[in-house]
Amino acid sequence: METKLIRVCSVSDVSPGSGKAFLIGSYKLAVYNVQGEFYASADTCSHAEESLAEGWLEGTNIECPRHGAQFCLKTGEAKTLPATEPIEVFETEVRDGDLYVKLPAKYL
Repeated sequence: METKLIRVCSVSDVSPGSGKAFLIGSYKLAVYNVQGEFYASADTCSHAEESLAEGWLEGTNIECPRHGAQFCLKTGEAKTLPATEPIEVFETEVRDGDLYVKLPAKYL
């Protein structure tokens, strides 16, 4: 699958312990800052179509604000019910204070 490294934001745009949603083309992307480590995932919960960027971080898991389903930001695995399907996760890279995400070309 062809991927492209896309600049999403400045690292200062995502506060430690939080997530933020971005629209890249027509794709809803969420970026998270976990103690200075950055993660990126689909912004939409696989269970309830809710924005995961609005959820709560617990270590490297994100909890959906609607029903409390948790997902691993490293693997995308659904960790708790009611979610059973994983979410997409993407590689991130920090360069000169900017955050880049490697996205499949189909989303651009």
